[in-house]
Amino acid sequence: HVQLVESGGGSSQSGGSLTLSCEASGYTYDSYCMAWFRQAPGKEREGVAAVDFDGSPYYADSAKGRFTISKDKAKHTLSLQMNNLRPEDTAIYYCAAEGILQYVHGAWYPTTSATDYVKWGQGTQVTVS
Repeated sequence: HVQLVESGGGSSQSGGSLTLSCEASGYTYDSYCMAWFRQAPGKEREGVAAVDFDGSPYYADSAKGRFTISKDKAKHTLSLQMNNLRPEDTAIYYCAAEGILQYVHGAWYPTTSATDYVKWGQGTQVTVS
């Protein structure tokens, strides 16, 4: 039984930092891509950052230079360090697993498309004011 459990959400002022964590269990952790998504009220779920099997990252434009995604293979966790937060970062953040690679501009990257992920956590709220 695959389970993803997020933690670390909360409130921050603009310019602040938060770190999200996702603990994964019940599947082959190193065989698929993992990612963080977010969904703001009235908006579609969007990919924020993803990692491939070896932990190589891929970032959406909104996250570049501010967010860092990382895997801890020993602990089976996925983290998202968020710096310089903005009010537009306010959303429910979801951990996703069992994703695939996408071919972009001649190279393979972990996908940030929600339809390419099979397993999802319950979400954690991030509010920036």
